[in-house]
Parts: sequence; C-alpha cells; structure tokens
Amino acid sequence: MSALDGETKRKLREMNAGELLQAIDLQDEILSISLTFEERVRLVVDDAYSTFMHSKVDGLIRRAGLRYPNADLRRIDLLDERGLNRQVLTQLGTCSFVTRQQNVVFQGFTGSGKSYLGCALAKRACEHRIRAHYVRMPDLEEAWVAAQDATGGAGKFLRKYAAFTLLVIDEWLLDKPTESMRTMLLELMERRYGEASTVFCTQYQQKDWHQRLGAGVHADAIMDRIIHNTTWVDTGTYNMREQAALVTA
Repeated sequence: MSALDGETKRKLREMNAGELLQAIDLQDEILSISLTFEERVRLVVDDAYSTFMHSKVDGLIRRAGLRYPNADLRRIDLLDERGLNRQVLTQLGTCSFVTRQQNVVFQGFTGSGKSYLGCALAKRACEHRIRAHYVRMPDLEEAWVAAQDATGGAGKFLRKYAAFTLLVIDEWLLDKPTESMRTMLLELMERRYGEASTVFCTQYQQKDWHQRLGAGVHADAIMDRIIHNTTWVDTGTYNMREQAALVTA
C-alpha cells in the first residue's frame, strides 16, 4: 500500500484505528508488490485484527487481578506426583464449563497449588476473551464491609461481582463468614446461578462446608447454588511451595 499522508493518519487515529494504521505502516512494499489490492487489504486487516485481539486479551488478564498472572494450565508441574488428572485439566482449559455456567472447586492441602490453578484457569478464560476476576475471600469480605458504608454500595458491590463471567474466589471458607457475609454470599450465588461460573479454591472438603457456612438455612441455600453443577478437582497433599524452595536452594 502506498504511504499515507498525515491527514489520513490523523483520521485513522481519531477513529481509534491505530492497529490498522500500524499494520499499513509495517506492510513491506517490496514483498507485497506482486499482490492484488484485495490481497494487500486482507493482509493489513489480518495483522491489525491480530494486534487488536492480543491487546484485548492482555487487557482482560491485567484487569482480572490475578495473583499469579503468569500461571499457565499448559505448564502444570508434577501432575502424576500430585495426583492431578491431566484429562480434567485439559477439558477445563477449553473453558466449555463457562459456556455451560458450571462451577469448579480446587480442593487440597496448603501449598498444593490451588491458587495457581485458579489463576491459570482465569487466565485461560481471558485468552478465550471471557471476562474473569480473581479475589481472595478475606479481600472480598473487606470490600463488602466497605460497600455497606456507602450509599447504594451494597447493590453496586453485588452487581460488580455478579457480572464477571468467571469469578475465582481463593481461600474459600478460610475464615468462617459472618452473618452479614453469609447473607451477601447467598445473594451473590443466587445472581450467578445459571448465569456465570465460579471457581472456588479451598482447603476444605465439601463435607465441611456446611459447618463453615454456619450450619443454618443460609448454609443450605448457598451450597444448593454451588454443588450440583460443579467439577471437583482434588489438588492433593503435595506441597508445591516446599518443592519450589528445594529447587531454588
């Protein structure tokens, strides 16, 4: 394509077509001289689209607030030693569970890699252009307490966390939730039920959840909106932090 004049470039930038402008500038005149106009346009659009999508995915990953932004489901260490099911992880990596509005639970001992797996799954979702978000349950509770002090804050809080297509809640039930927190969790799970997917990273087995949630009607209702449409992944007892310390020692 011929060089563009300054005014044309300005118009492209004003239309937020920066990726297209960059692709035009980078197209090699000599290598593309034998191509038809339509072929050259197609190449420029393909390059611009690739840049646009890469930028969009990077933005989704950045805004997801991942604890481990470099986590990758395709590079999970010591699968056999940890007893992780490669087929299950591969299936989760397709993100088809999000399309079906299913949940995932990563349950295992301290240091078994639950947080990493949760972040890796959220990052994979971002790569599929799915809006994901990571939050630790203590931070979720702190945000909920702060929201209640602002006018309309509770409603804004619930709308925010209900809107994420994939929500990863780490350290699930690490501390027993207060009555206010249980009420919020019930409303949040109700809003997300059948509409979005939630990933829970927890030390506690399913049999312990009811007691941790207060053993009352709220516990019944919260669990009812989580456990029936969920993939459970046992992350085992292998301590990955100890393994990492040995490797770096």
